[in-house]
Amino acid sequence: MDDAPRFARYHQRMTDFTSLLVPDRGQPGHVIHLVHAAGFDDWLAAQPERVRAAAAAACFKAKPGEFALIPGNKADEWSAALGLPETPGPWDLAPAAARLPEGHYRLSDPAPGAAALGWLLAQHRFDRYKRGDPAPQRVLLTGDPARIDETIALAAAVAMVRDLVDTPANDMGPAELQGAVEDLANAYGASTRTTRGASLESDYPMIAAVGRAAVPARAPRLIELDWGDPAHPRIAIVGKGVCFDSGGLDIKPPSGMRMMKKDMGGAAHALALADLIMRTRLPVRLHLLVPAVENAIAGDAMRPGDILASRKGLSVEVANTDAEGRLILGDALTKAAEGDGDAKPELIIDFATLTGAARVALGPELPALLANDDALAGDLLAAGAAIGDPLWRLPLWAGYRDMLKSDVADLNNAPDGGFAGTITAALFLDAFVPAERPWAHLDTFAWMPSAKPGRPKGGEALGLRAAWEMLRRRYATT
Repeated sequence: MDDAPRFARYHQRMTDFTSLLVPDRGQPGHVIHLVHAAGFDDWLAAQPERVRAAAAAACFKAKPGEFALIPGNKADEWSAALGLPETPGPWDLAPAAARLPEGHYRLSDPAPGAAALGWLLAQHRFDRYKRGDPAPQRVLLTGDPARIDETIALAAAVAMVRDLVDTPANDMGPAELQGAVEDLANAYGASTRTTRGASLESDYPMIAAVGRAAVPARAPRLIELDWGDPAHPRIAIVGKGVCFDSGGLDIKPPSGMRMMKKDMGGAAHALALADLIMRTRLPVRLHLLVPAVENAIAGDAMRPGDILASRKGLSVEVANTDAEGRLILGDALTKAAEGDGDAKPELIIDFATLTGAARVALGPELPALLANDDALAGDLLAAGAAIGDPLWRLPLWAGYRDMLKSDVADLNNAPDGGFAGTITAALFLDAFVPAERPWAHLDTFAWMPSAKPGRPKGGEALGLRAAWEMLRRRYATT
């Protein structure tokens, strides 16, 4: 097992990707012909007989993702043809990048949209535990060198999410998540602080309660990172860091527990977004918050019916110990909204693998977006649509607040009946965010249940690029 420094592994991805996307300076390379199905007949008619024969032999019709090798006049002059969808997307080149022989390639036409991102991510592998032959290196020669750094940074951020989520809980507990934040801070000259023990119990009682049944080495904590010029606009990014979720005393069945290493996927997204912000030196004052816990089972585990205090002063009845993510986020969001003295955040974004209801409603690839600010929600939706990282907005429907009522406390963490689970979870979080603080909540799955071009089965960044594009549009200087 590889015991390389925690965060060095993720930053190595930057180096890996840098060698796969380089400026086209006329160096030797095979051509990839980009062909749309609607224009296939015209393209084919313009090709020499050997190309038409090769396309027929491969049954190539330029359907999206279809791929064929085309012989040239000499043995080393072969090229490839790739079918494209009518609407460009980031994954258009991924089928070719995953299947071509090792070598250098250039496109017959400019890459559609952000397709170079898919070229890079199709070659990403989570190889910490499983060894094999080195993967072929397929290098794309691009005629748009100005976008290379941005594309590589995005690819490295997505790979960071994948690697963090794919790492099993025995190697990615609260301490390791703290280490990842600290290593990230060291890379960019940021500062960190971690609250544990008695201070956590007094200052963040819901975080402490959720994680108190874990063994001491996996004790709960709130990890914070600060970076940037205090004169710049302050923003807060919060990520749910449940490093493993047994369900607590309301224990999950084996089928529900199997993939709970990914319940820190919100924290992985938050770290990756922080990496993009600091790497590009976005002119903001960043406050990153990761409540990190293991929802374990022991004699001192929180019980159904317990009433918890919170940092905000609201009391919370625990109706279900498996609705723990909203508890730790409640304390973290309270802290995020407090800001630093008079410097309050002008926006707050949280990422969380929060509800199965979001997956039932929207499936695995479409994060639910809930927000208390229409302008922020609109900017996130527009950014996601523009770059192929879609979100779907659900309402913070005030009429459902009554579902959170408790007979004995200010709030109930898990309403009976099962209705509107994603909305009621977000309404619970909303109780900890001041109405005057623009806030967006992304309920993301952080996982691909089956492989697609450029997106292997396993951890996945869903909503990360949309959030980054929104922030870039708001704050990047020209």
